[in-house]
Amino acid sequence: MTYPKKIDMHAHHFPLLSKEEGAALDRDNGLWLRVDAGGDTGQIMTGEKPFRPVYKVLWDAHARLAEMDEQGVDIQISCATPIMFRYSDAARAAADWAERMNDHALQFASANPARLKVLAQVPLQDLDLACAEASRAKAKGHVGVQIGNHLGNLDMDSAHLVDFLTHCANDGIPVLVHPWDMMGGPNRMKKWMLPWLVAMPAETQLSILSLILSGAFERIPKSLKLCFAHGGGAFAFLLGRVDNAWKHRDIVRQDCPNPPSSYVDRFSVDSAVFDPDSLNLLTKIMGTDHVMLGSDYPFPLGEPRIGSLIAGADFLSSQDKARMLAGNAADFFGL
Repeated sequence: MTYPKKIDMHAHHFPLLSKEEGAALDRDNGLWLRVDAGGDTGQIMTGEKPFRPVYKVLWDAHARLAEMDEQGVDIQISCATPIMFRYSDAARAAADWAERMNDHALQFASANPARLKVLAQVPLQDLDLACAEASRAKAKGHVGVQIGNHLGNLDMDSAHLVDFLTHCANDGIPVLVHPWDMMGGPNRMKKWMLPWLVAMPAETQLSILSLILSGAFERIPKSLKLCFAHGGGAFAFLLGRVDNAWKHRDIVRQDCPNPPSSYVDRFSVDSAVFDPDSLNLLTKIMGTDHVMLGSDYPFPLGEPRIGSLIAGADFLSSQDKARMLAGNAADFFGL
């Protein structure tokens, strides 16, 4: 099989929502996009409060395609900016919102459906509605779903989320897990983007370990295609600590029948780790067949030159680079 040369499987979008459309769900905290004069930059807004400065590739598919050409990206898989999840809203309202946002995403991708692919969002707070929207979105053309790594106090090992993952496995829907609503709060992480630098990697590691140590992977079909963003957070670096704890403490292994390191073939991660030594460790832990190019484009914490970390890695063979730059994602998402 011939693959594209570069598939970026972790990028984000935000639709060109008016203030009125955002307020239809939540008058005070409705999400909308305020575009600056000139149309090239803007702000994601929550009600009257600026949330994040952005630029036009976040909502303008033709501008994105031009940047993909400049970066040599053949296909990009885009998903909602996590603030769009709306997991704390009433379930029916969140389901209506998810359907609208997923239709917006398909409209974005319609600029070039062969090169722009999208993941759906779901009303995760209601299992039946979430499963229904995931399957509806798949039928409409989404190549998978993106979910947050927890639902309030429910981590990935909860029966609720395990049942959703099982539905996705049974319906052939790939899942990207993205950290959000980070632990710690503003009192301990006031400055320097510490929630993104400390709590976000910890959230992802917590998600993976909750599935492993709880025994949830024993209950989820092995057919599930599951990927964790940002290189799996702190997971690879701390896996030795976890294996050591499993060997020496029965409280760690009481629900986990096998060493934690034996489960690395049950999920994939993206390559957004930004450092050659980190990527080297990640591929040694996960194997090159479970790492996919992901840039976190177009946000400032993403990879500025998409794919350059993998392409410049002297410890990877040309075959490994080809798989990580495109082949793994093509197989994972069925492209």
